[in-house]
Amino acid sequence: MTTSSLPTRINSPWSHALRWMEEGESVALATVIATGGRSPRPVGSVMVMAGNGRVEGSVSGGCVEADVMSNAREIMMGDAPRVLTYGSAEMGLWSVGLACGGRLDVLVEAVQSPSAPQGTFPMDFVRHIVATTGQGRPAILGCALDGTGHILLEGENDLLVSGAAPENLSAMLQETGSARVIAGAPDWFVQTVRPSPRLLIVGAVHIAQCLSDIAARSGYDVTIIDPRAGLATPERFPGVRLMCDWPDEALAELAPDASTAIVALTHDSKLDDPALCEAVKGSAFYIGALGSRGTHAKRLVRLREEGVEDAALARIRGPVGLPIGAIEAEEIAVSIMADIVAVRRGAPLAQGVTWWSPQQQVGA
Repeated sequence: MTTSSLPTRINSPWSHALRWMEEGESVALATVIATGGRSPRPVGSVMVMAGNGRVEGSVSGGCVEADVMSNAREIMMGDAPRVLTYGSAEMGLWSVGLACGGRLDVLVEAVQSPSAPQGTFPMDFVRHIVATTGQGRPAILGCALDGTGHILLEGENDLLVSGAAPENLSAMLQETGSARVIAGAPDWFVQTVRPSPRLLIVGAVHIAQCLSDIAARSGYDVTIIDPRAGLATPERFPGVRLMCDWPDEALAELAPDASTAIVALTHDSKLDDPALCEAVKGSAFYIGALGSRGTHAKRLVRLREEGVEDAALARIRGPVGLPIGAIEAEEIAVSIMADIVAVRRGAPLAQGVTWWSPQQQVGA
C-alpha cells in the first residue's frame, strides 16, 4: 500500500494539544461537563488552548469562549482547576451568559508539562488518547473535578491511574455510553473519547479538493484514494492522507466502520464500481457516488450484474449530495458534506431524499 506518512485521525483537539506541548507551549483543556436547556454544545465537548493564544475546538457557540480562555490563562500559570458555570439564574445582569438561554458547566484544567509544571492533567494521558483514537479505538477518561485524580481505560484492560483513584472505579467504568458527572468526594466527570469520524474519498478530483477541506474543518479524518499518482499529490491536497492504490484494495485495507463515510467521485466506472462493490460490504454509515440520475441508474445495473444485492444497492446515495442546485465544485462539495452530516445525525432532510433503484428507467 502506498500511503502518505500522516498519522491517522489527526483532526481532534487532543492532537493539537499534544503538538503544542511538544513545541514547548503550555496547554489547558476545557470540557463541557453538564448542560441545561438549549445548550449550544453537548456534554463532552472539548476546547484546547495554548499559552500563546492558539485555540482548537469549542464549548459554546462563541458566547463564553473568551471568558473560558481568560480563566485558562490563570490556570496555566498555576491556579487550580475550576468549574465555570454559565447561564444560571443566579448570575448577575452583566455576567457572561448564553444567548440561547441554556446552562453550561465547563471544567478547565491545565496539562502538566515543562511549560506548565503545576498543571494537573497528565501529559502522558494526552499521548495515550491521541494514540488510541488514532488507531480508531475509543478510550474512557475520568477526571476528578478538583484535579486530584485521573483515570484512562484503553481497550478492556489497559487502565492508567494518576493521583487518587475513585472508590467506585469498577462501577464508573461499567457504563461507557454517556458522559456524566458522578457525585463523590470529590465529584468526577467520566466520558468516552471517541475517534474522529472518517471520510474516504475515491478520486483526487477538483470536487475532492473542496470536499476534503470542508470535511477536515468539520472534524473528519480524510483520506484521498486514487491510483493516479499525478492527481493525488500533496500540492493539491495539503495536509490530507493520500493512498495511490486501487480503490477496492484500499477500502478493504481501511476496513470502514460505522463512523466512516465513503464518497466515490472519479466518475469513471473502472474506479468507482469496484470501490462501491467493496464499500457496501462494510458498515460505513454513508456511501455516495457522483453522477447524474441516468448515470447512477446505469451504475446500479452494472453493480447488480456484479452480484451486489438490492439491499446493498439501496445504501448508495446517488446522485451524491443534497439537491440544492449545486453547479460549481465548491457548491457540490457543500451539498455532499451537508448530506453526510444529515445522515450521520439522522436528520429528516436526509431521510426525505429518494434515490434511484436498478428497476428505474436507465435512460432517464
